[in-house]
Amino acid sequence: MKTTRSILLKSAGWLAMAFAAAPAAFAQQAGGSDAAAQAVPAVPDRKVEEIIVTAQFRRQNLQRTPIAITAVSGEMMQARSQVSIADVAAQTPSVTLKPNSANYGSSLAANIRGVGQFDFHPALEPGVGLYVDDVYYATLTGSVLDLLDLDRVEVLRGPQGTLAGKNSIGGAIKLYSKRPTGDNSGYVSGTYGSRNRFDLRAMADIGIAQDLSFRLTGVTRSQDGYIERRDYGCDHPGQGIPATRDAPNCVLSRQGEVGYWATRAALRYKPSSNLEVNIIGDYTAEKHEIAGGVLTYANYKGAGDVNPFATPIPFDSRFICGRYCNYSTYTSPADGALAASTIPGRLDYTGWGLSGQVEWKLADNIQLVGITAYRKYDETFSNEDDLSPMSVVLGGPNNVKFHAWSNELRLTGDTLGHRLHYTLGGYMIDQESFYVSRQDIRYAVPALVFVSGDPVPAKSRAVFAHAAYDLTDKLTLTGGIRYTKEEKNYTFRRRDRDGNLLGGQYTTLDGKTGNYSGDNVDYRANISYQITPRINTYVQWSTGFKGGGVNPRPYSASQVVNFNPEKLSTWEVGVKSDLFDRRVRLNLAAYTSDYKDIQLTLNSCPQYNPPGVTLPCAMPANVGTARIKGFEAESSIRLFGGLMYDGAISYTDFAYKTIAPQAGGAGNPNGVQFGMVPPYTPKWKWSSGIQYEIDAHSIGSFTPRFDISHQSTIWGVAVNSPRTQINAYTLANARLTWRNPKRDLEASLEVTNLFNQYYYLTASEVSVTTGVANAQPGRPREWAITVRKSF
Repeated sequence: MKTTRSILLKSAGWLAMAFAAAPAAFAQQAGGSDAAAQAVPAVPDRKVEEIIVTAQFRRQNLQRTPIAITAVSGEMMQARSQVSIADVAAQTPSVTLKPNSANYGSSLAANIRGVGQFDFHPALEPGVGLYVDDVYYATLTGSVLDLLDLDRVEVLRGPQGTLAGKNSIGGAIKLYSKRPTGDNSGYVSGTYGSRNRFDLRAMADIGIAQDLSFRLTGVTRSQDGYIERRDYGCDHPGQGIPATRDAPNCVLSRQGEVGYWATRAALRYKPSSNLEVNIIGDYTAEKHEIAGGVLTYANYKGAGDVNPFATPIPFDSRFICGRYCNYSTYTSPADGALAASTIPGRLDYTGWGLSGQVEWKLADNIQLVGITAYRKYDETFSNEDDLSPMSVVLGGPNNVKFHAWSNELRLTGDTLGHRLHYTLGGYMIDQESFYVSRQDIRYAVPALVFVSGDPVPAKSRAVFAHAAYDLTDKLTLTGGIRYTKEEKNYTFRRRDRDGNLLGGQYTTLDGKTGNYSGDNVDYRANISYQITPRINTYVQWSTGFKGGGVNPRPYSASQVVNFNPEKLSTWEVGVKSDLFDRRVRLNLAAYTSDYKDIQLTLNSCPQYNPPGVTLPCAMPANVGTARIKGFEAESSIRLFGGLMYDGAISYTDFAYKTIAPQAGGAGNPNGVQFGMVPPYTPKWKWSSGIQYEIDAHSIGSFTPRFDISHQSTIWGVAVNSPRTQINAYTLANARLTWRNPKRDLEASLEVTNLFNQYYYLTASEVSVTTGVANAQPGRPREWAITVRKSF
């Protein structure tokens, strides 16, 4: 079995590199998301699909758009057995998207080309811009989105400061839902699989009147957890840790559950070809046990007393349970003057939003687009970092409340004989978060037990201009500029559990306010040349930035420290080609970037501790500068009939050029060092996928599909160490789909993680010096059967 598996993995890797492939971009003819093409045609097309994207504010063929973009249709995401936005990254070059561990609630760790963010804190800025129907999602919390009724996903790689705005420094991910058509169509889809997985999806598109249509979609997903939370005293009697249940039933619960509900309602009013109004409302809820984790390193060296039991028990490898289990208790028992702390071990998230978009054609060559949106969420979550009966760190219950109101206005047009294409616009967002965190940190000296409640109002304003001029039918010059101004205020509250003031370092921290304001200008310059009708080349220089702020997790007033925006400038050259009568699509890009004032979270900052006190550290800091180089290749191949091949490969070379003394190097031996890389930055990624639709005549068709993807070694935190290393892994999925002759009924059998690869999604450690580290394993092999009926 191992020999066969090795041959398959190596063969797939060579195929991906040989074809320089990428996820087939099966987007529909979209424009404003009013798409109609199919990713898996009823009659297999021998040619690669034409794809329309709107990355430059207007409808353009993907192959004529001089940006590194991957576009994936909803149909292709379904064929790949993908259910959330994190799944899309597997087949997208230079992109890493991971659902975060229990420490960060329902949030996403996102990285493109070595630039991104994994810390969920609502007062911090993401490094990859996330948009749904052109509405910006301002925080990582709530960004693990279901791929519900999507038309397409566009992934823009490299800094998009002028096109997407602040925080799209690594790139931007844009999801476009299907708009109502009024054709009175719909579908119902049900899935059953491993560990009582049950998914139900449904859609109805209703024509209310000739110019008014309505589309309602919904999804519910549930599944039992795959990480056992076991009773240590039950498994190991007589070691001084009391059992809470009797053997052999030592399982307390199972982490890693799925409990997800979402719905979206869209109303489309189109009284004429010159005016269209779209109103969208959505609601999402998640309720389940916290994300699963395993203890990977246990050799406690801290100064604090973390043993609450009468028997002397060292915190060591005895508490490492296994590949898919832990000994988490969700409790820190009473110990001397310290009262007991308990967490619910549950995640409870509810979020909703309402947006309106007006597209008004003022003249044949001028269009005005206005987008207004309101988003709000409320999340409660908790975490236990040591995953044991001991009392190292217990966090929660934590609560985050957030709301944001945004507006965007764009004027797009053509002039000078349709040679000059321009967009002028403005953007504003007002947002506020309120983060309540209850912490019991006993490895610190003295132990830290407190409740925080920190309001952080923020606002941002921007104006931008974008223009492309066709010097000839083949040569186009493009330029863009955006000015952004932002402000934030942080007020810190640190009290005991009864709301009373605390002494020590909290005396000056409670009530302290940190302020940040700044502005930035981003630029883009691009030259593209159409060598032939099917081969396009471009050279581009672009910039982006991620907003600055104030350390949102200070443990003393001395840790209330500002950090500056980080900035990226990138030179990029690319080739986009459709070859052999459009049977082969090959897109290539190479880039080099200068990365300045890099923001990373440090978990060691002794220079900010008060005298004689050892405090935790979770401080965002500008750690230095770096150079990033890399290349990407994407390809789609249609050899004959229903045979489709797609794949991708990318290489990212990240190297620090300078490191700030307070952040690492010789000035901080426990900080960032030369040779390290930011979290979730793989040097190599590749993917490969193949499917073949077999005509079975009177009984319909059968389509087998096989996907495989590889990611090289990464690290879960900024300070790379063996304890937070995530080894390279290769994952494979398989799917077999039957469709009836009318193609309105289908049934699929899927297997994900086909070879049952054991791997980690995320990894972290409590601090560099405590000797406690944990990781979040990915899901083991799973199967599912799906039946879908369209009407």
